[in-house]
Amino acid sequence: MCYKHAGFIFWYISSLVRDLEHNVNHLPLWLIKMRFIFILHFRARPAVQTRTYWKAPIIWEGMFDPNLYDQKHIEGQSSVALTVFAVGRYLDAYLNTFLTSAEQHFMLGLRVTYYVFTDLPDKVPKIQLAPQRSLKVIQVLKQSNWQDISMMRMKSISDTIESEIRDRCDYVFCFDVDQEFKGRFGSEALGESVALLHAHFYKLPKERFTYDRNPKSKAFMETGDFYYHAAIFGGLLENVKNLTDSCYLNIMEDKTNGVEALWHDESHLNKYFWSYKPSRLLSPEYCWDQTIGDVRDINVTRLIWAPKDYETLRTK
Repeated sequence: MCYKHAGFIFWYISSLVRDLEHNVNHLPLWLIKMRFIFILHFRARPAVQTRTYWKAPIIWEGMFDPNLYDQKHIEGQSSVALTVFAVGRYLDAYLNTFLTSAEQHFMLGLRVTYYVFTDLPDKVPKIQLAPQRSLKVIQVLKQSNWQDISMMRMKSISDTIESEIRDRCDYVFCFDVDQEFKGRFGSEALGESVALLHAHFYKLPKERFTYDRNPKSKAFMETGDFYYHAAIFGGLLENVKNLTDSCYLNIMEDKTNGVEALWHDESHLNKYFWSYKPSRLLSPEYCWDQTIGDVRDINVTRLIWAPKDYETLRTK
């Protein structure tokens, strides 16, 4: 199926949807979903998995026509909130590069609001923003160690969705700051509930996934579907709020019981997506570690891990 044929099918399905939009009660759900499924070419990447057993797409380069996705979301006036935490030494080390590269590659053509969570609001860099894009600084308390920073972001995101984002944006994407955009990170990544395949685990057998194996933790998992990276997650506003609320409550229950999940909020994120399957998965092309030698599956790097010096950066 070439993009030309996909484009015709997209136009035909869209025309049916437009004809029915005057009476939303007559708009079948299967038609809405087909409008988007037909613009994905699942056989374009035969060497990798492009769909889950619950039929969620795994997005790889070559599976989609970016112009069709952008057209759909621009016409629908989709808006996106990007949340990022830059606390302690992470602000100086990464935030400027993260924001300036996001302006070059993240959701171009859509209305985007950056929400920067930091304990150092006066040090947030002033960057030139494109039209329809804005930045808001949210001050957070300095935590005693980096583990608490990692875990408490779930509550901060949930609170900000309720107080700031609800009336402004349709979608929320949550990012780690120690990353740099290198290529298009566009509207094809938007979905009801979006998870990222971890670059170091996507080719490994499940037995090697580093789920939390402690039965005392709310993050405990014996098995799972994939190993998801907490560096990126997102989706519709309500779905992200449900995710962050669930993870926060489980984290706090663990703390009450004197338990700390193996990989902190990432362990709880994996447990959540085991119970509530994501509707769209992003391939490791959307967050790649350049220290990985095997790049056969990676046709484009959209976001890369920045080099880390944990001994210097992490709060003691």
